[in-house]
Amino acid sequence: MTSPDDRLAAALAEEAGQLLLGLRAEGGDPDDLRKAGDRLSHEFLAAELAARRPGDAVLSEEGRDDLARLAADRVWIVDPLDGTREFGEAGRTDWAVHVALWERGALTAGAVALPAQGEVLATAAAPAPPGAPAAGVPLRVVVSRTRPPAFLERLGAAMDVTLVPLGSAGAKAAVVIRGAADAYIHAGGQYEWDSAAPAAVALAAGLHASRLDGSALRYNQPDPVLPDILICPGAIAESLLGAIAAAVAPGPR
Repeated sequence: MTSPDDRLAAALAEEAGQLLLGLRAEGGDPDDLRKAGDRLSHEFLAAELAARRPGDAVLSEEGRDDLARLAADRVWIVDPLDGTREFGEAGRTDWAVHVALWERGALTAGAVALPAQGEVLATAAAPAPPGAPAAGVPLRVVVSRTRPPAFLERLGAAMDVTLVPLGSAGAKAAVVIRGAADAYIHAGGQYEWDSAAPAAVALAAGLHASRLDGSALRYNQPDPVLPDILICPGAIAESLLGAIAAAVAPGPR
């Protein structure tokens, strides 16, 4: 059942995305554009959340981390511009706005806006989960275009894998949620704001989302570092987690 928080997450992510599209259309120096985009989207989201949910805490990539959030029952976790590098590159569409709500230990609402793709994926209207990958074809794994996990070479030796490099974490999760790829694997550095909204939408769509060791993704922690993630259909989660474990810590050959 869709809640007011589901609808708010989707609306704010979409509105911030429209602001970013307008800014991007003005052009200018790419580095200046990236900084302006981070600032514009953060200021919009912070102001809207303060006005619409004044009793809630906010954890934003671009804001000061107020550790009073650790005692809060409700924390909005936002990445005002995920894929800042791609935002500054003309023609790239793999950047996003993330808005998620954490309540008492769980993600309860979230949205990933993909403004340059004209789409918002949200818990307000989560898509049906994609089916299991077809047998006998390579597993399509979405990875960072700039820092793919080092163990993927070993994973590829154990499984038939095709790597799909993309920018924003939200954009990578989106192709799995849509069924255009089979898994999103990341290791080596992320924060809560990178994965909260993508994980919220993936879970609402019936997908598996966890750490690479299979443990739960935990949010609103004292240290917001959350360095790795796996998003995939539940039907392949166990086998893929096993293959990742073997690739991360290969035994004697």
